[in-house]
Amino acid sequence: MTFALHPEVSTAVTEYGIVLLDGRDGRYFQLNGTAATAFRALVDGGTVEQAAERLTAAFDVTPDRAGQDVERLVAKLVALKVVAG
Repeated sequence: MTFALHPEVSTAVTEYGIVLLDGRDGRYFQLNGTAATAFRALVDGGTVEQAAERLTAAFDVTPDRAGQDVERLVAKLVALKVVAG
């Protein structure tokens, strides 16, 4: 499964991660460094598994935990309708 950022959602990289701004209603969402790493992997065309691999390479996290975290992130982003998956 691939993910695409909704056309009306913009991103800004910050020193703490990434901020998503939903131009449809003005809501914004802050992704911390780990979530930002997974998010970048997903919107760059990566799978959930590839995003989890990036997390395990960059942070001290087990593969199982990384996979669970990415799946939760995906579920939240899809529910907020900032990505389509």
